[in-house]
Amino acid sequence: MPPVAVDHLVPARAMGLAESLLAEMPQRWSHSAGVARRAAELSGAVAPADRDLLLCAAWLHDIGYAPAARDTGFHPLDGARFLRRHGWPERLCALVAHHSGACFQAEAQGVTGMAEFPDEDSAVTDALAAADQTTGVCGEPAFLEDRLAEALGRHGGLSVYALAHTRRAPYLRAAARRVGLRLAAAPAR
Repeated sequence: MPPVAVDHLVPARAMGLAESLLAEMPQRWSHSAGVARRAAELSGAVAPADRDLLLCAAWLHDIGYAPAARDTGFHPLDGARFLRRHGWPERLCALVAHHSGACFQAEAQGVTGMAEFPDEDSAVTDALAAADQTTGVCGEPAFLEDRLAEALGRHGGLSVYALAHTRRAPYLRAAARRVGLRLAAAPAR
């Protein structure tokens, strides 16, 4: 796989990579495609210069689940490391590493290595989290609270996921609120 030019983020290239890595995981692929659709809808909440970055991150946020990307077993970190090894821009790698409040889950699971990637805490971070958390597991639109409840139910109330949930859920709600405020304040496109 040839390296990606650092200054040239192309959503179609990100989509192709995600599709190739997640081809054997149709539900994960459908979710990623749904997140990319939702990110496109929310792109008015980020600066025009960051819109392709947002779309690329949306397509690639879950590639760490792919066998070719597995390293630690923690998909955000594995996806970010895979992208870095293949020459994708560091900022994109960091967005994948930290998508949807991954730091809370990493801490709860005792995963180390997240410090390799800076968490930019930006409008792009918020829009990626909102897109991910308002897209269901099969790529369908979802309400944030329903998605949080579904994930908690899937993992169980005594899981490591549940331990992270107490800090992660407020973070995700705040990110979604900020995206809504940015969209409301954005000029009509």
